[in-house]
Amino acid sequence: MEYRKLGKGIIRISEGHRINLIINHWAGGNATGPFKINQNMNRRFIIFFVLLLSGTALYAQSTSQLLQTHAGKTIFPKLAYSYSELEPNIDSVTMRIHYSKHFRAYYDNFKKAVTGTPFENQSVKDLFAGIASAPPAVKNNAGGFYNHALYWEIMAPNSGGMPTGDLSDKIGMAFGGFDNFKKAFTDAAMTRFGSGWAWLIVKSDKSLAIVSTANQDNPLMGNAEVKGTPILLIDVWEHAYYLKYQNRRADYITAFWNVVNWKAVSELYAKAIE
Repeated sequence: MEYRKLGKGIIRISEGHRINLIINHWAGGNATGPFKINQNMNRRFIIFFVLLLSGTALYAQSTSQLLQTHAGKTIFPKLAYSYSELEPNIDSVTMRIHYSKHFRAYYDNFKKAVTGTPFENQSVKDLFAGIASAPPAVKNNAGGFYNHALYWEIMAPNSGGMPTGDLSDKIGMAFGGFDNFKKAFTDAAMTRFGSGWAWLIVKSDKSLAIVSTANQDNPLMGNAEVKGTPILLIDVWEHAYYLKYQNRRADYITAFWNVVNWKAVSELYAKAIE
């Protein structure tokens, strides 16, 4: 028997595909199942159907939601596209290994590191703010988990191009145009020695800045050299590109621009300046 607590409802899924759904009413009452589902329906459709009934989002929590979630209650995010959909810019073998092995290991080790500690009941955002008091296992794996979750979020198939609207205007004002911004971001990614990340962040005064961090550090950490809310990033660890690009980091960065999901980046920017 499998139980999943999702939003306003609890889904109980048996091996025989019978579902009991409990929906909490705003008035405080409960409506209980069972809801009888045609046995010919596959499991994925059944879950989709019940999620609609319970008012639960069909995709995993966004990184904005993740930051507000207690560390011990974080979930492993579902990838919003298949491993092959970022081809030819990022190859499917790299995507599969990066997501299912590297990312999964950071998540599993993060949950293991916080379980039974005071960090377990802190939001991920608060954990980052007080990261100086955290042991290396918490810091490194928390960073690896969040950084990768955001990386998947700001990429998408059939994307690339340029931002529009308010974000486009702010990039123009901060960097003297999109081309200048793109060059500065690329330079930050290229000059990050060894492993790490390059970021576009919103600082506390709502200005934009480009920074880079080593290893799995990020600008949300209390000990970051330049602090801010990330809205765009690129992974320059070699596992992110070596199978396809080998030592040609510049080629990987060029290809990355073709999969940037500017809609997602713009939404992150809007939240950051609220």
